[in-house]
Amino acid sequence: MAHSAAPHIDVADFVRLSGASDDQISRLETFREALTDWNQRMNLVGPATLPDFWGRHAWDSAQLILQAPEAKVWADLGAGAGLPGLVLAIMGRGREGFHVHLVESMAKRCRFLEEMVARLDLPASVHNERAENLRLDVDIVTARACAPLVRLLGYAKPFFDRGAEGLFLKGQDVGAEIEAARLQWRFTSELLPSASDPRGQILRVRNKVHARRS
Repeated sequence: MAHSAAPHIDVADFVRLSGASDDQISRLETFREALTDWNQRMNLVGPATLPDFWGRHAWDSAQLILQAPEAKVWADLGAGAGLPGLVLAIMGRGREGFHVHLVESMAKRCRFLEEMVARLDLPASVHNERAENLRLDVDIVTARACAPLVRLLGYAKPFFDRGAEGLFLKGQDVGAEIEAARLQWRFTSELLPSASDPRGQILRVRNKVHARRS
């Protein structure tokens, strides 16, 4: 069955859906302008997606907090453009104990992330490192457009081992990704509908992830 296209979401819609404050909107607008500027010199997001920033990027990212409202410490793997990590840090700013670990292996993308964290005064840390080499205690490990699930579970395994739960933004082919991943991994998961795009889904992965024995 074909899915309808994502509805257009503007800043007023984002406020209504997310409950964002004026301060959060101001920081998101600064982020949007910087993302547009840096994207001219570096491939962070598809240029055609920028006019739909509030739906395609901001709301797509911010909806994760609705799925884990009590979570305070997050890790965004392959954080690149700061989606969803920078958006989560903006939305969680001011909450006691809230922190986002932005994990990115490419140094030039880390420079963008570091500038945004500093300019927006965000509760976030940038790690120029491969995710599988880190040992961080987080509540939620997340990613968007980072890797197929079979590889993503490998990247996230150290986080799962330390008690994290996974919330991964995925597209309409997530079913095939799950089937492929189950050939190499044993894990428990559920699919949640995306609030930003009827073609997308959120994959929740519980914290017991084990490699299958060959």
